[in-house]
Amino acid sequence: MIICFRAMSKSETTTGNATAQARIVALEAALASERGASIAALAIERERVANLTAERDVLRASHERLRLELELLKRRIFFAKAERVDSAQLELEFATKLAELDRLAGHPIIEADARDAEGNSAAPPSQKKKPTGRRDFRNASIEEERIEFVDPLFEEQVTQGKAVRIGFEESCKLGWKRGGLRRIISARVKYRVLDAQGESTIETTPIARETFPRSLAAPSLLAHVIVEKYCDGLPLHRQENRFARDGVPIDRGTLCRWVEDAGATAGATVIEAMRQEALRTSFCIATDATGFLVQPVRSGQTARQACRRGHYFVQIADRDHVFFEYTAKETSAAVKAMFAGYTGYVQADAKSVYDALYREPEREDDSDDDAPLERPPQEVGCWAHARRKFWEAAIAKDVEGREGLARIDRFFALDESWRGKPPPEIARLRNAHMRPHLTAFFAWAEARYEVVRHQRGLLRAALGYAIRQKDALLRPLEDGRLPLDNNRSERELRRIAVGRKAWLFVGSDDHAVSAGHLFSLIASARLHDLDPEAYVRDVFRVLAAWPRDRYLELAPKYWLATRAKLDATELANDLGPLTVPPPTP
Repeated sequence: MIICFRAMSKSETTTGNATAQARIVALEAALASERGASIAALAIERERVANLTAERDVLRASHERLRLELELLKRRIFFAKAERVDSAQLELEFATKLAELDRLAGHPIIEADARDAEGNSAAPPSQKKKPTGRRDFRNASIEEERIEFVDPLFEEQVTQGKAVRIGFEESCKLGWKRGGLRRIISARVKYRVLDAQGESTIETTPIARETFPRSLAAPSLLAHVIVEKYCDGLPLHRQENRFARDGVPIDRGTLCRWVEDAGATAGATVIEAMRQEALRTSFCIATDATGFLVQPVRSGQTARQACRRGHYFVQIADRDHVFFEYTAKETSAAVKAMFAGYTGYVQADAKSVYDALYREPEREDDSDDDAPLERPPQEVGCWAHARRKFWEAAIAKDVEGREGLARIDRFFALDESWRGKPPPEIARLRNAHMRPHLTAFFAWAEARYEVVRHQRGLLRAALGYAIRQKDALLRPLEDGRLPLDNNRSERELRRIAVGRKAWLFVGSDDHAVSAGHLFSLIASARLHDLDPEAYVRDVFRVLAAWPRDRYLELAPKYWLATRAKLDATELANDLGPLTVPPPTP
C-alpha cells in the first residue's frame, strides 16, 4: 500500500489557522456565556438558599416562641396559679453564682441575724407547732346551748344512794339558729298638755336625728347588707331570696337604693376626711387598677347595649387608709386628679398612665415666676412585677429566665431577714448587703439585653422591663419604709375581682362611685383589725349627730379611741339620742 503526502501551501495553512482561531474564539465565547449563566444561576440559587434559610430561622424562632407560650399556658391552666418555683432547685442550679454574690454582699443573713453574743452561728428559732386533734370552741364568744344526757338506770341508782354524780364528759359542736332580723319599734311618748285657758293640745316627743331618716333599714340592717355584698361577695338578688325565706320580702331595687345612698353619704363625710389626711401626710401610697363592667344608661332605644368598661383604682396610704376610686376611663388625667396635691412616694407598676405623675410640672404663662412649683411624687417600682416576667420566662424553660428568678428571690430573702427592724436599720442593711446584689443584677440584665434585644420573646420582655424600671426599682434603698413589692395593692383588688364574678356589673357610674366608698370603708376597717359590720353599723349610728369638722375621728384608724369616749348604752341602740363627746385634744 502506497501513501502519498501532499505538502500544504502557505495559503492553506493560513486559512486553517484562521478557522481554528475562530473556532477557539467561538468556543471561548460560548464557555464565557455558559460560565456567566452558571454564575447567575448560582447567585440566584444562593439568594434562594439565603431566603429559605432566613425563612427557616423565622419559622424556628416563631416555633420557639409558640412553644414557650404553650408551656406558659399549660402551666397557667393545669397547675396552680401561684407564681412559685422550686427554690431549692434554683439554689442548686445557680449555687456558684449565688455564693459569689453572697460573698460580695457579705451574706447578711448570717452576719446580722444568725450569730449569738459570742459570734457563733445561732440555730434558727423553732416554729410554733401546729395544733392537732379536735378543735375546742368553748372559749369562743358565741351563744351557748347546753344539753345534758342522763342514763335512766344510773339515775335510779343515784336516787337509791347506790351511785353518785361526779361530773360531766363534755364535747362541743357548732350549731346555727335562724333569727337575725328584728323589728325595732320607735315609740315616742304623746302628751296632752293643758294651757292657761284650760284648753288641751297634743304634743309628741321629738324624733332623734338619724343618718337615713326615711329609710326602712336601721343602721344594723344596713351594715349587714353592705358587708354581705362588699365584704363577702353576696349579690343583692341572693340577699333578696334570703330575706324572703326569713319572711321579710325586700326587693333588690330597695336594697340597691339603700347601698347607693349609704355609699354616697360615707364618701361625702368620712371617706373625704380620710382622703384629705392621706394626701396631706402619707409617706407612700401604693396603687393599682382593675377593670369593671358598668351598665349603659337606658334610653328610648329598643336594642340592647353592651356594658361599658370602667376602672377601680386602689390607693393604700401607708398603714392608715385604703381607698377605692372609680373612674370611667383609665387615663393619665384621672390619675393626676386622684393624686392632686400629693408629693410623697407612689408605688405602682410600669403602666403608662402613671408616667404623668412623675413629670416635673410646667410653669404656666400667666403664673407667678417666683412661686415655687409643686414637687411631683417619686416613683417606687415593684419587684414582684419584675419577678413575674422572669417567672414566665423560667416556666417556659428559659435558663436565663431561671437565673433572673434566682437573683430576684435572693433580694426578697434578704429583705425578709430584716423584717421587724426599725426603718433606719433596714435602710442601712439594704445599702450594705442588698445593693451589691442589685448592682450585679442590673449589670447582668443590661449585658443579656444587648444580646436578645432584637429577638422577640419572654426573656427580652423581662430584661427590658427591669432595665426601663431601674431607677424606680432601686428606690427602696433610699428609705427602709419603702417595700420591695406592691402586692398589697393586688390583694386589695381581689375584692373587686370577687365582685366581678358575683354580681358581674354595677348599675351606673354613680352606683360605682358609691360602691367604691363602701369598699374603702370595709377595707380600711379590716386594715385596722376591726369587725367591718360592727364598725359600719356604729359609724352610721353616730354620723347624723357628729360635727362636720370632726369626721376624721370616725375613720377606722381613730375609731377605737373615739368609740371608747361614747356612751356604750346609747351606741348599742339603733335609734335614739346620742351624746357627742368633746374632741380629743
